Amino acid sequence: MRTIAMLSVLAVAATLAACGQSSQQAADKAKAEAAKAAEATKEAAKATVDAAKDATKAAAEATKEVAKDASQATKEAAAGAAAATGAAVQAAGDAAKAAGDATKEAADKAAAAAKEAAAPKK
Repeated sequence: MRTIAMLSVLAVAATLAACGQSSQQAADKAKAEAAKAAEATKEAAKATVDAAKDATKAAAEATKEVAKDASQATKEAAAGAAAATGAAVQAAGDAAKAAGDATKEAADKAAAAAKEAAAPKK
């Protein structure tokens, strides 16, 4: 960009010098054009920096949003796992109680049968 601006300034200066103006006037005009080109380059650089800042900010916000969503999904998965674990513990407890009850009932029946078998017959 600067190269094009400088070549343009030199071309303008050469054209003005060739048209019969004094070399001082041509130099002054070339300086003015160079200053304009430098200002335009400065403005373009500032716009580029501003755009980069905006893009970085947008990327940071998007990353923050994704991290928030991932955190929420992790929390929900952990809550689901905890609920499933609680249900499994409850089911295991219920199964253990049922097994205990069945064992007691079987033992009571076996004791009653043994008692009956040991009793004298009439």
